[in-house]
Amino acid sequence: MSTAWLEKIHSPLLEKAYEVALKAHEGEQRMNGDPYIVHPLAVAEAVHSWGLDENSVAAALLHDVVEDSSITVEDIRKEFGDEIAFLVQGLTKLQNIAIPKNQDAENLRKFIIAFSEDLRVLIIKLADRLHNMRTLQFLPEERQKLFALETAEIYAPLAYRLGMQKLSGELEDLAFPYIHPEEYQWLIHEVKETYEERQEYVRKVLPLIEKALAGHHIKPIAIDARAKRYFSLYKKLLRHNMNLNEIHDLVALRIIVKTVEECYAALGVIHAMWPPMPGRFKDYIARPKPNGYRSLHTTVFCIDNKILEVQIKTKEMHEENELGIAAHWAYEQVKKSSQKLMGWKGVKNKKELMWVQQLQNWQKKFASQEEFLNAVKVDFFKDRIFVFTPHNDVIDLPAGSTPVDFAYRIHSQIGDSCVGARVNGKITPLDYELKSGDVVEIVTQKGKKPTEGWLRFVKTSEARKKVKSAINENERKLIGKAAPKAVEFKVVNADRPGFLKDITEIFANSKINIIYLTSETDHRSTFSNVTIRCPAMSQPKIETLIVKIKRVPGTKEVSYKFLR
Repeated sequence: MSTAWLEKIHSPLLEKAYEVALKAHEGEQRMNGDPYIVHPLAVAEAVHSWGLDENSVAAALLHDVVEDSSITVEDIRKEFGDEIAFLVQGLTKLQNIAIPKNQDAENLRKFIIAFSEDLRVLIIKLADRLHNMRTLQFLPEERQKLFALETAEIYAPLAYRLGMQKLSGELEDLAFPYIHPEEYQWLIHEVKETYEERQEYVRKVLPLIEKALAGHHIKPIAIDARAKRYFSLYKKLLRHNMNLNEIHDLVALRIIVKTVEECYAALGVIHAMWPPMPGRFKDYIARPKPNGYRSLHTTVFCIDNKILEVQIKTKEMHEENELGIAAHWAYEQVKKSSQKLMGWKGVKNKKELMWVQQLQNWQKKFASQEEFLNAVKVDFFKDRIFVFTPHNDVIDLPAGSTPVDFAYRIHSQIGDSCVGARVNGKITPLDYELKSGDVVEIVTQKGKKPTEGWLRFVKTSEARKKVKSAINENERKLIGKAAPKAVEFKVVNADRPGFLKDITEIFANSKINIIYLTSETDHRSTFSNVTIRCPAMSQPKIETLIVKIKRVPGTKEVSYKFLR
């Protein structure tokens, strides 16, 4: 149990918080036999290393005392003030929230409310989860998988959302062997040799790049190799039939330079040396990811025509990519700003954190706790894609989203009235699965309404909820009128033997009774008119029938009307 980092700070506030925590946890032990104080010390050390303020570190030291001792939040308020008391209250231990039970969803609601008021609650909670995951082997086996699943489904995505890439990846890697033990062992065995080969290859490339950059008067701060994390690699392999040869960024080269100008200059040097792979260049500096991630990514055909991914960023970008939103507090601490950083409102790039307010408001809309929890997992915590509007705005959606999901994310009216989409300039169906980097333009039509068929392919709970609402509203309007008794179809067709038989078979196969049928031939032309009446049916069923009738050879025109 080391307190060396704490002693170096020389903070009376933190020394006091440590003494209170030490006394509160006296006699307690962790599952591995360590004194319990080891845990809050580790959490506080992580929070300090991420650059958060003194109050955050104090709250980390005290985060379990309310749960585990007779000390109350009011006691902490009297001893340490309102701000630390608020942080500790938000950090009071939660029950598991990964299983869709009502009480679990309610815990998640409370957690969202707490961290939406002050993001430091979430950052300290992530430090708490990190230390618990590092000692997960000491938990009973039946709890290990549940705890790991919760980490992968909730906490790692939250860290990613905050731009804390390194933390998110570590949490996923720590959870991986407990969630998928067999797949983890397979991957470790298969990847070991490949990693060593790739790293050896990168070591050969490094001096060539250093020499080329020096020739253009670019002196990088650092050039190193970054190995792809295991869980991230596993998820990518699932999309590539578990073929390691399809993964080009197993080991990526990372170049850190001083300025943005040097980023682009270094990119030019790399592309002059080796040809880039088409479609693999991504400029996250000009268009950062919604979580604030900035970097240049390119993939080139390197020595021996082998594929190599290169990432280029400044030192500031690298630190932000590692620490995410915590880096903003760190910068303010370094500058010794007199401005009080309460909550996330002190953060500069608020646009990157609009999802926090969106999540806070959005969680109020679900009456069902289970529906809320499942929706949060899909809409906020699953794998993300980043697509663009024609105006270059980044829209963050869950993987598997469609143009309809995109349309509803923009505005309800655009979603309700959309009839098609252009993706990268090409017309696509509404059920098209979007990919990161797609530029999406929605085609709308006045008076158009959603159909039940949309519910088969929309991905987000937000879109699903709005589609159902629009359908229900349309049905309520229809109920206000006299209910239709029947529907009448008019079919204009080229008069030919067997046409009537083909049409009636469509109705019979669709299990729709025909209550009236007539056919009239216009002797002045070669066309005939077929009139068919059936019991009233839903709009989607009518549309399906019309599609089938239009496929019958000879059909020229189909129309319908309701009979009341």
